Amino acid sequence: MQDRPFRILGLQQIAIGAPDKSPLRHLWGELFGLPTVGSFRSEQENVDEDILELGSGNARVEIDLMQPIDPDRSPKVHVPPLNHIGLWVDDLQAAHAWLSQRGVRFTPGGIRRGASGFPVCFIHPRGNESSPLGGEGVLIELVQAPAELGGRPDGS
Repeated sequence: MQDRPFRILGLQQIAIGAPDKSPLRHLWGELFGLPTVGSFRSEQENVDEDILELGSGNARVEIDLMQPIDPDRSPKVHVPPLNHIGLWVDDLQAAHAWLSQRGVRFTPGGIRRGASGFPVCFIHPRGNESSPLGGEGVLIELVQAPAELGGRPDGS
């Protein structure tokens, strides 16, 4: 596929959900020793999340520990427990347009600002009739990479 107008540059995050994120915080923060670098709460996304950091510099990966604000409402950020993976993309707009044209299904909301402040969009875990390609059970977040990681300045 030589005509692909974007590149995947690396792993940006792993998001893990549970009905209560306290045991995850204990494991990842206290026992593994990963520092908490932020938090994010969104009624619209139904998420209360702690953002931890693994590695540093260009090798930094977010570990997002999430619990639903309302466990009976969607999206259910704790189902499945490995909620999603985030990939750095050099040109998010080009990736979104190109993948959409090829039948990839995205979640509602389009490109928007994510928990860490970068533009993001999500590939749906399942395709449907109009967009048959999805993540085969895995939610995939595409994240606009900053320039220092090889992101294009106009890709947001």
